[in-house]
Amino acid sequence: MRTVRRLLYLEIFQAVGFVALGFLALFAFFDMVEEMQNLTRLASQGYRIQHALMIMAFKWPGHLYDLLPISVLIGTIFVMARLAQSSEFTILRSGGLGPSRALGLLLKMGWIFVFLTLLLGDYLSPWAEQQGLLLKARFTGDLTAGQTGAWLKERQGDQHLAVNIRAMNKDGQMRDVHIQRFDPDDGRLLGTLRASQADFGNGRWHLQQVERMDIGIRGSEARMTKSRLPTLDWPTSISMDMVAAALISPDRMKIWDLVQYTQHLRQNRQNALPYEIELWRKVFYPLSCMVMLTLALPFAYLHFRSGQIAGHVFGGVMAGISFYLLNNVFNHMGNLRNWEPWITSAAPSLIYMAIALGAFGWMVFRR
Repeated sequence: MRTVRRLLYLEIFQAVGFVALGFLALFAFFDMVEEMQNLTRLASQGYRIQHALMIMAFKWPGHLYDLLPISVLIGTIFVMARLAQSSEFTILRSGGLGPSRALGLLLKMGWIFVFLTLLLGDYLSPWAEQQGLLLKARFTGDLTAGQTGAWLKERQGDQHLAVNIRAMNKDGQMRDVHIQRFDPDDGRLLGTLRASQADFGNGRWHLQQVERMDIGIRGSEARMTKSRLPTLDWPTSISMDMVAAALISPDRMKIWDLVQYTQHLRQNRQNALPYEIELWRKVFYPLSCMVMLTLALPFAYLHFRSGQIAGHVFGGVMAGISFYLLNNVFNHMGNLRNWEPWITSAAPSLIYMAIALGAFGWMVFRR
């Protein structure tokens, strides 16, 4: 059985690696087209071809993280179909490789792909994404989130605070910070703080060039007081990681960062559902490699004629694309319908696992 395991594992690893490299080459071409536009637009800021190549390289771990499950599916289908066509799998079955043992061998190998996907998604991809953003920020300016920047909320004593950070530069310094204070009972605006820039400190922010406005009400009269301060220390529990999390896409955040950020959102009565869904998606996503291996195993029990492998590989590609489409549909439906986050994230994998096991059982026991 050690020889059989070595044969299957070597063939599948080579096929999956070849498919993954093909996908990476395709996405590298798309990235190069995008960076060519930046070469023209940012040439006056010193942006050169070596910077474009580095930014492209920093995107590869994220691409590989997204593409690994479908690469596992296509590569494994190709290997299983080829073994079935050459009757090698029939010989292996005659030598004692039963259905349950074959499924067990693939699932054991699947843990390697699960670990690799988790390593890419929780360590390499977030680090590479951050390095790429910081490198590009040297030429484009600051890190921003859309047109309005990042919004955060916090409760301090008897006040509710809405904090807006328009951008953050490569040195971790915030730009154009707006802080609005509200009465928690009636939502009345109590005052604002506006700083041109701010630095992170230990449990506080160091605001610079501050414009402060306080609104006080006496009876039926409202009094507005404005002042300017060169610096101001503002106590807060909002950390640099939380601001960075609000400025980058949640699908490129680490699992632990998502846990901390969702806790902060819940404590301040903000909608944490999109980040909770993304958190559970990052937990279940590596396990989709197991689903893909199970989905590919029934192809080993088909009877092929010459030239049919390409058609079945194409069918595997369509199955992988439909899995990603269903994943996205469930994510959007979960946000709209307020579904339970872990069910929203796990449902596509469970559905496809049931389909794969059903197809496997039908191929083995009914045919």
